[in-house]
Amino acid sequence: MSRERWPSKTLFIFAAVGSAVGLGNIWRFPYLVGKYGGGAFLFPYIIMLFLVGFPLLVMEFAIGQKMQQGAVGALRKIDKDFAGVGLGTLLSGFGVASYYAVIMGWSLLYIVYSLGLAWGDNTKEFFFREVLNISASPNEIGGFSMPSLAALIVAWIMVYFCLWKGVKSVSDVVKVTMPLPVILLVVLLARCLFLPGAMNGLYFYLAPDFSAIFDLEVWMAAVAQVFFTLSLGFGVMITYASYEDTRSDIVKSALITSIADVSIALLAGLVIFATIGYMAETSDSTIQELAASGPSLAFIVLPQALSLIPGAVILSLLFFITLLTLGIDSLFSLVEAIATLFYDHFPGINKKMVVFYICLAGFLGGLVFVTSGGIYFIDITDHFVTQYGLVLMGLLQTIAVGWFYGPEKLLHYINDVSDIRLSPVWNYAIKYFIPICLLAILSESFYSDVVLQYEGYPMWAIASFGWGLIGLMIVICISYSYFQSTKKRQSP
Repeated sequence: MSRERWPSKTLFIFAAVGSAVGLGNIWRFPYLVGKYGGGAFLFPYIIMLFLVGFPLLVMEFAIGQKMQQGAVGALRKIDKDFAGVGLGTLLSGFGVASYYAVIMGWSLLYIVYSLGLAWGDNTKEFFFREVLNISASPNEIGGFSMPSLAALIVAWIMVYFCLWKGVKSVSDVVKVTMPLPVILLVVLLARCLFLPGAMNGLYFYLAPDFSAIFDLEVWMAAVAQVFFTLSLGFGVMITYASYEDTRSDIVKSALITSIADVSIALLAGLVIFATIGYMAETSDSTIQELAASGPSLAFIVLPQALSLIPGAVILSLLFFITLLTLGIDSLFSLVEAIATLFYDHFPGINKKMVVFYICLAGFLGGLVFVTSGGIYFIDITDHFVTQYGLVLMGLLQTIAVGWFYGPEKLLHYINDVSDIRLSPVWNYAIKYFIPICLLAILSESFYSDVVLQYEGYPMWAIASFGWGLIGLMIVICISYSYFQSTKKRQSP
């Protein structure tokens, strides 16, 4: 059976950019900018995106396109001892998808709430009580938040219908969901730029605090965001590239995806910080306090700011539709990467049933995140999966290519199919520079989280949703790699 193909190069780029540009560009990126000194975070982020992110994206595109397999099959072809790494990328993706769907569900709820500006004057109380039904601590898991649960069901139904016909249905969806949020962000920016205080917000966003640039933690956070925002370490880019023709231009695809991702992130930042500047102008809070409010930024600070602007209903609708369309592409790409594992191993399998069962598993995995203590578990899972899971998978992929397969072989293939030729420096980046950077980040993160105990959460919560998930991922990866390695030795 011949492998499915993207209908056009443009739709492949749309799908790749759609996966890369997600909810993290709206709530995670501004949060990191606020936490690490405004423009001081932008410089390390852009530098690491092109020094680490771009070479890795080229590598993942090349692995998928050359091997014509999803993450597990492609990395097994690289070296059977690293087959478990492919499985690990999918486990990382499943972990993120489980809570990502919850956040997407909140976006759905707020589209409905926007029609009547249901959050009123106290957006914090509305989000925490009406949407989350939040408990005092992770120790009080509590029952389900019914609005969040209902929205979670709808989110997974949407994902199912985006994927039920495979690459064809993905192509049909990204024709709309990739360009639409860009258009909406431009419309929002045109309105928000003229708000009182908007320039103060933009100054904070764009003017760097050079003292913070020398803080190692800023660079660590920048690399973690690069992995998250480029969908590296999830197996998604390997999977998407596997549906490309083997002669497709890899470097151009990676360059367009990287530039589009950082451009849309910067555009979203302009909208967010112009709005936050206005909010700071009309309240007692500082821009940094508002920006560093974490995931609640999109559901507390911005709704409050938007409700104060003339045309609040329209602006709120535009913002949350933007949030939804950014999120849906990323979420279904994580599911498609997992589904491709089954398509590759069982040709002719019923794709609709595969997607259904993955969506069902994702829904069940996300139930804990719609309890009263769910927001705490989202925070822990997000930190550990992005800081450890994705970076670790990226490290192991560079080791597999750099030290076992041979980066020279992959570079020869990349340059053979690409108009823009990469220099041999790429070999050294994959073999030495990037692994050293990632190992240093993992070591520093590990030390910080062990000594400081992340955000002071109770140990059982960190063990269950943090270290436990990472440990389980490592055990499964090693076990699968050992199984594949044993099969290799036993084969005649």
